[in-house]
Order: sequence, then structure tokens, then C-alpha cells
Amino acid sequence: MRCLITLFLSLYCFVAPAQAESASVFAAASLRGALNEIADSYPEDITLSFAGSGTLARQVAAGAPADAIVLAHRDWATWLDTRGLILTDTLVEVAGGQLVLVGPPDAADITAPDAATLIGALKGGRLAIGQHEAVPAGAYAHEWLQHIGAWDTMTPYLAETDNVRAALALVAMRAAPLGVVYASDAVAEPRIRIVYTIPPDTHAAIRYPAAALTEAGRGFVAYLSTPEATAIFAKHGFAQ
Repeated sequence: MRCLITLFLSLYCFVAPAQAESASVFAAASLRGALNEIADSYPEDITLSFAGSGTLARQVAAGAPADAIVLAHRDWATWLDTRGLILTDTLVEVAGGQLVLVGPPDAADITAPDAATLIGALKGGRLAIGQHEAVPAGAYAHEWLQHIGAWDTMTPYLAETDNVRAALALVAMRAAPLGVVYASDAVAEPRIRIVYTIPPDTHAAIRYPAAALTEAGRGFVAYLSTPEATAIFAKHGFAQ
């Protein structure tokens, strides 16, 4: 009898389905609201980790376990691709963005920003942006400030953060009078208002690339281009 029980348990362990582990997805901080909702609508379990795109890309390069990645700048996807760290056939752009200048709810609109106008509006404070050498939103802000001839003058007046949501938080908490973030961030934060919409021709196009890093991430990356996911991105202020 003992042998029969042992045989039964062995056969059960062999045929019983293994519990599927959730796929791990690294994603740019600016995607938090949209991707949380998309992950909830996805039929399988997803574990999301958010940070700045540069931080995430470097973590993957250092061996951090992730099955897929969604970034806020194509350059970081290319950086990973040249190191053979993504499944190249899965690389796809899933959304677009718009850069905006934000302030607290009582901030005045800024119609024609230049260095003098921005410094005046800061009233002794700093302009919050993502780190311009690592955070995509910061890189776009850098390009815009260069385009209007304000970068060199504004450098001492910057508060550079590890990700764009941290820049948004500084403005929301009134620790910074102004910040450069994505329009989708402005949608997510009721304690700020858009004071100026930055023309898209003043910086590189804002696109969000996604790619699988392992076969386990392939399905979720494909799902990001479905009508269901596209509608959620639009709801959160992202363009296509």
C-alpha cells in the first residue's frame, strides 16, 4: 500500500501543472498609471517595477532579472539592443508623449518662455526636470531649453531628479515653482496645472519603445499594441 501511495504522489507531482510565475516588467516612471491599468487588464500576472529609463537600462545590463522593458526614449532601447539584451524582433513603439511646463494651481500661464521669463517665474526657486543625461524627460527638456537659447543661463536654476515623476512631485509639493514633465504626468497630478505646452518641434519626438528581454515577456509586449492597451494609454494622456 505504501508503494502505491508513493507511486500515486509521484504521478500527481509529474502531471500537476506548475504554478506560473508572473512576468517581470521594468517601465519608465512616467508610465506608472497607464501600465498599472494595462497590467490589470492583461490575462496573466505581471510584476511592474518603475524608475527612470536610464536607471532601468543599466540595471538590465548589470543582470537585473526582467522579462520585458518599456522605456521613455528610443536611445535606451538602442543601447540595450547593441548589447544583445533584448529580443530585437519584439522591439516596438507603443505610445507617444507631449512635453509641458507645469506649476502649482495658482501659477500664471507663460506665453513666450525664454531665460529671463523663466527665471522671473521661478521667483528664486528652481526648475524641476529629470536628469538631462539619464532621464528621457530631462533630455527632452534640455533640447527645448537649448532651442530657446536658455540652457546655459538656466543651468544654475535647475533641480534635476532621478525620474520625471520626482520632478512632478517637487512642483506638486511646491518645492519647485515650475517643472518640465509629460502631459500624461499632468493628467495624473491634480496639484499642478499646465502653464505652457512645449512645441514638439523644439525637441526630439517623444516615443515609448517596449521590448521583451526573455520569452516570458513576449506576450505582454505584444499586448501593449492591442486596441485595449492603446485605449488605456490614450486615457492617461499618451498619444499614438
